[in-house]
Amino acid sequence: MGFNFIDIENWNRREHYLHYMNNVPCGYSFTVELVIEKIKNERLYPAMLWLLTAAVNEFIEFRSALAKDGRLGYFDSMNPTYTIFNPEQKTFSSIWTEFNSDYSKFLVAYQKDTDLYKTSTGMTPKPDCPDNVFNVSMIPWLKFSSFNLNIWKGDNYLLPIFTLGKKYTEKGVLKLPLAVQVHHAVCDGYHAGCFIEALQEKINNWLGTN
Repeated sequence: MGFNFIDIENWNRREHYLHYMNNVPCGYSFTVELVIEKIKNERLYPAMLWLLTAAVNEFIEFRSALAKDGRLGYFDSMNPTYTIFNPEQKTFSSIWTEFNSDYSKFLVAYQKDTDLYKTSTGMTPKPDCPDNVFNVSMIPWLKFSSFNLNIWKGDNYLLPIFTLGKKYTEKGVLKLPLAVQVHHAVCDGYHAGCFIEALQEKINNWLGTN
């Protein structure tokens, strides 16, 4: 897990970063409809975890964070930390799985983790969570067109947060709502647009386990 410090004084985003960190601490969220026809025969949650991570790892803006000493930088790569549901207790836990560029290997690790912690009632039962993780959750019971997280005292949290909704069919096309929350200090609308474009392209070019 490498972490690369950014020289803010010589950074082309210096003014933007300082403005959205100090003057107007600001994050924003948006919701998109992903076309998921190419992954309709896959297990949706692990496939989307893998696709999101693969896309996140292509963009510094989605890997930017503050080190423990407060200095800005970005991780070399990220892993997903995600929620799993305990149907008996009606509670969720948040666990993490190390990313692997080979989806089949990632799926094996995902299955191992979910099998181990699926009956947990703790919020973070899997130990030793690394720093280079980003948050994903899924609400498979709810089809939404807009979703917003109200994060109090989260001005210094720069990593993205993703929320997946209930898949649905519209005019014969299978779709999935995805809500994205980012910090404006490190991620502008341009970067967000590029990310969604890259994510959709990865879905369209899916090879998976087929």
